[in-house]
Amino acid sequence: MRPRSKKKSNPLKWIRFRIILVGTVLGVCFAVMVGRAFQLQVLEGKQLRSRAADQYKRAFHNRSKRGAIYDRNYAEIAVSLDVASICAYPGRICSPEQSASALARALHAKQEPLLEKLLSGKRFVWIKRHADPAEVTPLRELDLDGIDFVTESRRFYPLKNLAAQVIGFCGTDGRGLEGLEFYYDSFLKGQESSRTVLRDALGRGFTAKDPSPEGKPGYNLVLTIDKNIQYIVEQALSEGVRGYWAKSGIALVIVPRTGAILAMAHVPRFNPNAFSQYEPWLWRNRAITDSFEPGSTFKIFLGAAALESGLCKPRSEFYCEKGAYRIGKNVVHDIRPYAALSLQDILKYSSNIGAAKVGEKVGPAYLYHKLKEFGLGSRLGVDCPGETQGSLLPVGGWSEIDAVTICFGQGISVSALQLAAAVSAIANDGILMKPYLVQGMTDAQGRAIKSFQPAAVRQVISSENAWRLTRMMERSVEKGGTGVRAALRGYRVGGKTGTAQKADLVKGGYAEDKYIASFVGFVPAENPEIVVLVVIDEPQKNHYGGVVAAPVFRRIIRETLRYLKVPPELATPECTGSGREGQRPAGNSLRVSCEAKTMG
Repeated sequence: MRPRSKKKSNPLKWIRFRIILVGTVLGVCFAVMVGRAFQLQVLEGKQLRSRAADQYKRAFHNRSKRGAIYDRNYAEIAVSLDVASICAYPGRICSPEQSASALARALHAKQEPLLEKLLSGKRFVWIKRHADPAEVTPLRELDLDGIDFVTESRRFYPLKNLAAQVIGFCGTDGRGLEGLEFYYDSFLKGQESSRTVLRDALGRGFTAKDPSPEGKPGYNLVLTIDKNIQYIVEQALSEGVRGYWAKSGIALVIVPRTGAILAMAHVPRFNPNAFSQYEPWLWRNRAITDSFEPGSTFKIFLGAAALESGLCKPRSEFYCEKGAYRIGKNVVHDIRPYAALSLQDILKYSSNIGAAKVGEKVGPAYLYHKLKEFGLGSRLGVDCPGETQGSLLPVGGWSEIDAVTICFGQGISVSALQLAAAVSAIANDGILMKPYLVQGMTDAQGRAIKSFQPAAVRQVISSENAWRLTRMMERSVEKGGTGVRAALRGYRVGGKTGTAQKADLVKGGYAEDKYIASFVGFVPAENPEIVVLVVIDEPQKNHYGGVVAAPVFRRIIRETLRYLKVPPELATPECTGSGREGQRPAGNSLRVSCEAKTMG
C-alpha cells in the first residue's frame, strides 16, 4: 500500500480558515451593530426620540379670547369673534388641480397660487385666514379631501373708523400692532392653552392627550373715551378740514379736573378692520407721536409766567413799537400796528411784539422754568405708544432771537396732547394733571381688576393767577379778540388762537405757504368742564387760527356741552367784570347776583 499523502490535511485547514474568517467577520459586524445600537439608544437616544416625536406629534396652541375694549359707558369699540380659517393637508389630496379649481371658485381667487400651495409638498398649508362665512359655507358642502377648517379668533371693530388711531388694530395672529391694542397687548391677549395631537403618516389624528387647563381670557379695557363725544369731534373736525382743503387735522377733548381724555380725533381716518388698505402714516396716533410749532397759543404760557413771576399784572402796559420791532438783524412784525398794549390786550389781539417785550421782562431763565413745569419738552407718560417729548432747548442754548420767538410759539415744538394738557392746568386752578386714556380693566365676568385714578403732577401756577389768566383768555373770545368766532352764546369761553408757519425741511427756514391753524380753550370759564384743542394742518384759502380752527372749536363745545347736559350760564361777560380781579368766584354767588341785576 502507498503511504498517505500529507496534502490531504490541507482541505481541513482551509475549512477551519473559512470558519474562522466568517466568524471574525460576523463578530466584527455584530460588534458594529452593538456599538451602533449603543450609540442610537444611549448616546443619541434623547435627541432621536425628540426627532421622532416631531414626526407624529403636533402641539396645537389655543389662544385665549382677547379682551374687549369699551368706551367709558361700556359701549363696544373692539371685540373678538370666532371665525373659520381654511387650511389644507397636501398629502391627503388626490387631485390638486381639481381641488385648486374648486377653491378658486369659492374664494374668488386665482387658481395658480392655490395650486402652488397644494403642490408644495408640505404637510400643512394655510389657504385663507379669517375667511368670510359666505366663502366657508360652499366649501364645507363640497367636502374636499385634504381641506379642513380651523376656528380662530378675529378682532372686529364695530364702530369702524371711530377713534381708530387711538384704538389701533391687531394682526391676523391676534397680536396688537398699533395704539392701545399694542400698548396693552399683554393684558388683552390673556394666557394660551395647548394640546398634543398624535398623527399617522397621512397626517390623520388617531389619538390625543388631554389638553392642559384652559387659558385665561384677556382683560377688558374700559376707556375714558366717550364714543358720542368722539363722534361729535370727528364730524366737526372733518368738516373743518374739508372746508379749508387742509392736509389733516387733530382735535382733543379733556376733562381738566382729572386729565381724562374724552375724545382724540384725527382726519384723515382709517378703518382698522381693513388697516392694510391704508397708508401706514394714517395708523399712528399723531396727537401723541407728532410735534408742531404751537404759534400764538403759546402766549398763554408766557402770560402765566409773567403773572407768576410777580413782575406783571393783567393791566401792565408794554410799548409795541407800532408794528415793527428790530432785534439785531431780525425784525418782529405785528399784523396791525399797536402803540401801547396791556398784558391782557397782548393776548386778546395776539401781538407778537408785545409778547417779545413781556418775554424780555420775565427773562429767559424763568420762562424756561415755567414751560418745563407745564410739561412742555417732556413726556407726560400717557398710556399710548410712541409719545414724543417735543422740542424745548435748554435755556443755555437760546440765542437772542430764540428768546424772542419762543415767546410767540416759534423755535419750540409740542404735541397736541402736551398743549391741551398744559391749558388744562390753567382751567384746573393751576394744577397739571396727568392725561390718561384707560380708566380701568375688568375680567371676562366683568369684575373690576384694576382702576386708574386721576393723578396730579404739580401745581404750576397759583389758583389766583390761573383765574386772572382765565379772564384774560375770555377777552380773546370777546368782541375785537382774535378768537371771537369761538364764542358760544350762553357760555363764558376762555381760549386762544394760534397761527404758525411750518418749517421748510428741504430749504430750511419757514415755508411761505404752509401754516398750522389752531385754537385751544375751555368752557364754562368759571367752572371748566372740558378743554378742547383743534389743530388743522396746511389749510388753504385762509390760514388764521381764528378763522379756520375757532369755528370747529365752537361746534365741538356746543354739541358736547349739550350732550353732557351742562346748562347755559346765567352770568354774562359784562357781569363777571364786576368781580374782584384775580379771585375765582365761589359757588353760585356770582350767578345769583348777575341774575338779579339782569331781571332788575
